Amino acid sequence: MVAKALKPHCVQPAGAAVPLDVHLMVRPVDELASAFVAAGANLISFHPEASAHIDRTLQIIRSGGCQAGLAFNPATPLEVLEYVIDKIDLVLIMSVNPGFGGQSFIDSALRKVERARKLIDATGRDIRLEVDGGIKAENIRRIANAGPIRLLPAVPSSTGRTIKW
Repeated sequence: MVAKALKPHCVQPAGAAVPLDVHLMVRPVDELASAFVAAGANLISFHPEASAHIDRTLQIIRSGGCQAGLAFNPATPLEVLEYVIDKIDLVLIMSVNPGFGGQSFIDSALRKVERARKLIDATGRDIRLEVDGGIKAENIRRIANAGPIRLLPAVPSSTGRTIKW
């Protein structure tokens, strides 16, 4: 498995460990989550619609010593989050439809980010909120103001340029 091969290389130049963060949008998620736990992943997030039993999938991930997260597609409602928020360490809001590069940010994702931020804050727990997709210099301030802790900007690999925020 690729993750197992990558794990020994998850270190900074000074030798400090770098977490292996796995995002699954596949079925059967339970079997694959177990495999990534065994491969040494530190955090495993998955899409609620990929699991027949979200609570069980979270238990599989956490019982292996990993942090767990939920990833929400643009049209996936957040309601499930209210029932399992005590079992997660990360909420990832997808602001584009997964699997297609070069998409524009879907503005309705801002409402979802704001709602997720309120749910997270109400718990008093340290749950990361991330936004992934369509983030550019033109919209980053508006997105950041909605409440995420981490933004995952798409940087075209063909240019070799790094975007600094």
